Amino acid sequence: MIQQISVIAFDADDTLWVNEPYFQETEDKFCSLLEDYLPKHSASQELFKTEMANLDLYGYGIKAYILSMLETVLRVTGNLVNPEILHKVIQYGQEMMNKPIELLDGVEEVLQALSGKYRLVVATKGDLRDQERKLRNSGLEKYFHHIEIMSDKKEKDYHKLLKNLGCSPDHFLMLGNSLKSDVIPVLAIGGHAIHIPYHITWEHERIDYNVEDPRFYKVDSIREILQHLNP
Repeated sequence: MIQQISVIAFDADDTLWVNEPYFQETEDKFCSLLEDYLPKHSASQELFKTEMANLDLYGYGIKAYILSMLETVLRVTGNLVNPEILHKVIQYGQEMMNKPIELLDGVEEVLQALSGKYRLVVATKGDLRDQERKLRNSGLEKYFHHIEIMSDKKEKDYHKLLKNLGCSPDHFLMLGNSLKSDVIPVLAIGGHAIHIPYHITWEHERIDYNVEDPRFYKVDSIREILQHLNP
């Protein structure tokens, strides 16, 4: 049982609702668009390279993804691309933005169980307007004391969040699907973290080592977090 927790923060994408499968679906369509120029696996690698190069400039989210897709198209085609391909890329991005919100199993049940007993927070990366839209359309906004759309999830970003919340690290618990973003930096500042794996993980969020810390927990589903708390 995790003791002395007063604030519980939830990642949003692939923790509260479906997200990464939509990016994977769009990437497949994007790579098919470029089949006359590159094999699919090569187009995927080129897109990822562009995303990583643009991360500090554009941040995370669908708009950044659209810009990186457009840039990749121009680079691999030598700027000689059919304008219809650029139109298709923009259309794919718009389709992503209009996807309905699909809550993951057990999410609302858990929020109901914890509501009123802890301060519940959303702490997520991404585009501000897009994340606000998803939260609004999810129907979950009523459960949260505070919403933090973060430009990144490094130690300094969590320090800033805790300062805004007036919460010490030892009273803070972060829940999310990414070990790299939701667990490791929180443990580093003295907080608690629970990893809730999702079946698809963006390559940028993967790590190649095991996390071992007395304040780290791993569960198979969001419902299992209740076994570590006292709701």
